Amino acid sequence: MTEAPPPVLDDGAFRAGDFAWSQAPGKNTLSGTLSHAPGPVRYTCNGLTVVATPETPWSRRRMLALYKSDQRAALPADDVRSRQNLAPPGDSDPYVKRAKCDATDHFVFPGLADGAWYLVTLAKPAAGQTGPNLAMMRRVVTKGGKVITFEL
Repeated sequence: MTEAPPPVLDDGAFRAGDFAWSQAPGKNTLSGTLSHAPGPVRYTCNGLTVVATPETPWSRRRMLALYKSDQRAALPADDVRSRQNLAPPGDSDPYVKRAKCDATDHFVFPGLADGAWYLVTLAKPAAGQTGPNLAMMRRVVTKGGKVITFEL
């Protein structure tokens, strides 16, 4: 039986211990596809990295500052970058998982622990199309050793 993670303070401060739950091996898989097409422009993440950041009070506040949401967003990447100074400081890099987006705009994160994850990637206009690069974010919950299929 897996123990529940200990309660964490919700002051938005970065604490490495808040990420501990995400480092345990798990039986969940996130299987995602980028499918963003606002209007006539089709977007792709082909060849780009998709990042899965464990949800903690710090990462939730960071998503709210950068994406103005802690659930889902598709915003011009320049706008998201312009808000970096508003996000709480800290380095989650040792705790994030990474996957490559393939030619069909699909990516997979196997072996994840139960919990909530923020999936983030850059989306670029497909070949021959014009538009701003978009920063894509979505919160997805893993639980019970399941494969979760979703669109970003």
